[in-house]
Amino acid sequence: MGSVGDCFDDALMESSRGRMQTELLNRRRWNTRLEPANAIFEYLEIFHNRQRRHGSLGTLTPIEYEMLQPKTQPA
Repeated sequence: MGSVGDCFDDALMESSRGRMQTELLNRRRWNTRLEPANAIFEYLEIFHNRQRRHGSLGTLTPIEYEMLQPKTQPA
């Protein structure tokens, strides 16, 4: 650990966790432990994976990007 690009570097995870903390968890108070667990699931499965714009996709959502790709026939 400690060198740039090291396979044990967890910068990506820290960045993702920090973004989720800011966008989701710090915006309200939670009454039970189940509420933030459900909110994290919804954030990851519905917002982040389907609706959030990704820079690596040309600032398109994954659904928009897939719609632009040509359909290929299975071999």
